[in-house]
This record gives sequence, structure tokens and C-alpha cells, in this order.
Amino acid sequence: MITIPSANDMENLGARVARLLRAGDVVCLTGELGAGKTTFSRGLGRELAVRGTVTSPTFVVARTHPRADGVPFVHVDAYRLVNASELADLDIDWDRSISVVEWGRGMLEAVVDEWLEIAIDRSHSADDETRTATLHAVGPRGNELVAALGRGVSA
Repeated sequence: MITIPSANDMENLGARVARLLRAGDVVCLTGELGAGKTTFSRGLGRELAVRGTVTSPTFVVARTHPRADGVPFVHVDAYRLVNASELADLDIDWDRSISVVEWGRGMLEAVVDEWLEIAIDRSHSADDETRTATLHAVGPRGNELVAALGRGVSA
């Protein structure tokens, strides 16, 4: 578990994770509305030097952010998807992109075999921005990512 005291720290966690990612990597973000999933994704996109602003893809479901150097960053918000087949129907090239799927729990199994899941819980105090991120690995690559984050890759 990682304690995240502020929105800025959530962005920095996204940047920290981005430094570990390569083509084919998928990160699943879970947490209630306002937990910080898009804030994390914004930091990840910043570190990957994507073109365009990383915003919530809620209404477009998936947004591809090209990069000047490297594979694209695909940001998916599966909140409005009914089932895993709708995620598969998005026709995302999972192997040739770095992907973040918000609300992807229970759906990713239909499209990939391994991923890093980050479950974000937030404090319910009005004056406390603290979040807790719990890491969960699915598959060998997920295990590599969790191990690297556990070794304290610099933020």
C-alpha cells in the first residue's frame, strides 16, 4: 500500500509508474468517483510526454494520446460499459500501446492476460485529500511492476 497525501502526489505516482511501462503494459485503476484515477492518469501522461491534455475519457470511453517518441498512451474509462465484450469491441491495440483502464476490474480478462491494478481509496473527511493505493498484480508482468514499485523507483 502507498499513502498519497495530495492530488500532486497522485500525479507523481502516475509519473513514477509511467517510468516502468512499455508497450503492452496495462494499468487498471479502481476506486469510487473522485478517488483520483484521472489525476493519476494525468501524471502518467505527463511523464510519457503525450500530445494533448489528459482528461477523463468518460464520454468518449477511450482516448489515444500520441507521443513524439514511443508507443501511444490509451486512456479508457470503462464506467459506462456494460460488459467485457464492449471493452473488446473498442478494438484497442493492447500490444502496441501503454494503456490505463479506469473502472476495468472484471473486464480486462477479456482483452489481456496480465496487468497492474491500483485500487485507490480516499479519506471521507472533507479537509483530507489523503488516498491509499493498493497494488495488485495479475500475471508475470504485473508482478514485475509491483516489485519495481516496491523497490522504491524514484518519484
